[in-house]
Amino acid sequence: MPTRKSTIFFVLAGLGAGALAVMVAHAHYRHQKAQAAWNESAALVKRLDLTDLCLFTDARYARHPSMADRHTPFQDSPMAMEHFPSGTLISPPPHLRPQ
Repeated sequence: MPTRKSTIFFVLAGLGAGALAVMVAHAHYRHQKAQAAWNESAALVKRLDLTDLCLFTDARYARHPSMADRHTPFQDSPMAMEHFPSGTLISPPPHLRPQ
């Protein structure tokens, strides 16, 4: 007797729901386990008085995108080409994007 398509669908849907439940449980477990490491890192940042995250080391406007203005990449000339590769990898901060 051939298997009905609805049976195959429900079996696959059940397997998918089970996999989703396992992923949610795993994420919850890992979050609790990582919380201690996160608190330790936060204490280190506070103790060393560290500032913002430095994403790239080549261009000052790419190091701290939140501190850049519209004209910083073109400080040499308004028609200057981007000569740092990191400038093409990050987008401008939300307050500088055209709407």
